[in-house]
Amino acid sequence: MSWGPARAEFPVLDRLAYLNAGTNGPLARSTHEAIAAQERSDVESGRGGPAYFERALALRDEVRTKLAAVVGVEPGVMSLATSTTNGCNIVLSGLQLEPSDEVLTTDGEHFGLLGALAASTAQVQVALVRELPPEESLQVLLDAITPATKLIALSHVCWMSGNRYPVEELRRESGLPVLVDGAQSAGAIPVDAAAVDFYAFSCQKWLCGPDVTGGLVVVDPERLGIAAPSYLSQESYDDVGFVARPGAARFDPGWTPPPSLAGLSAALDLAPEGRFERAVQMADRCQELIAERFEVVTAPGQATLVSFRPDEDPEDLVKRLYEHGVVVRHVPKLGWIRVSCGWWTTEEDLARLLGAL
Repeated sequence: MSWGPARAEFPVLDRLAYLNAGTNGPLARSTHEAIAAQERSDVESGRGGPAYFERALALRDEVRTKLAAVVGVEPGVMSLATSTTNGCNIVLSGLQLEPSDEVLTTDGEHFGLLGALAASTAQVQVALVRELPPEESLQVLLDAITPATKLIALSHVCWMSGNRYPVEELRRESGLPVLVDGAQSAGAIPVDAAAVDFYAFSCQKWLCGPDVTGGLVVVDPERLGIAAPSYLSQESYDDVGFVARPGAARFDPGWTPPPSLAGLSAALDLAPEGRFERAVQMADRCQELIAERFEVVTAPGQATLVSFRPDEDPEDLVKRLYEHGVVVRHVPKLGWIRVSCGWWTTEEDLARLLGAL
């Protein structure tokens, strides 16, 4: 499907310049219809019996395969997490780091990662790279590594600045395990999750899926402990223990409702050819237009987020823009406005943004 017919599947785009997929992506008619059809089946046929469970398990396999393709891995290393936050917690708890261990992160991380780091017993070291030119961040991060560093944990795309962090280069040059927060990259830009050790992401953002859906890549499942097993973690069990399922499915945190899986599967089918190139093209165009009037924080040629410094209170500005049919968000504490440009973004959307500004 080309991007024009695919865009027409999103009713909200007929009404709003929807520029906030970094929080929640738009929902398509086909996604809603798939959710509703599965809900209807559950209501009419019940949530039990062989047919129900066969359908539910088939949906899990179907979605696992599609998500693996999105981030460039085999289905066997994909866990059906519920969010980026959930994925980060699975990894940090499973690594069982010691108080003498260090984890290196950045000053541009979301609480979805920071909370998991704080709950770990390891010491957290922070590299100050958020507002550096992206080409300088690799060396700063490498210089911050110490003999005690056991993990590097950072975003692929910074949710604040919109700049990319060099996750693949860090893994290659440091030789250390790397956990990536992929909330602003999966579905937005091409991803090779096999190049790092752990890759956590959400599906309600750039993949336009239902709430409480996500993925976690664990490249070597045997090296990560199962800190909080769900029923889906086991292949078999007895009164004193269990045998883990093969692959990353052992980290599945619980039963994802079949309607959510049906909706996510439909959403993943909708993504058009050339979506990554078009999304970055629209982000570059957005940056070009905003730079004529405001200071842009995001470096050129990054991903699909564009952050800038407005000349009025950012929270008030977000509300005012919404009144003009433009959906963006502010970045707390920094006074920035963040614009999310997807493959569905048009020149008309950007013109509406600039006109409202």
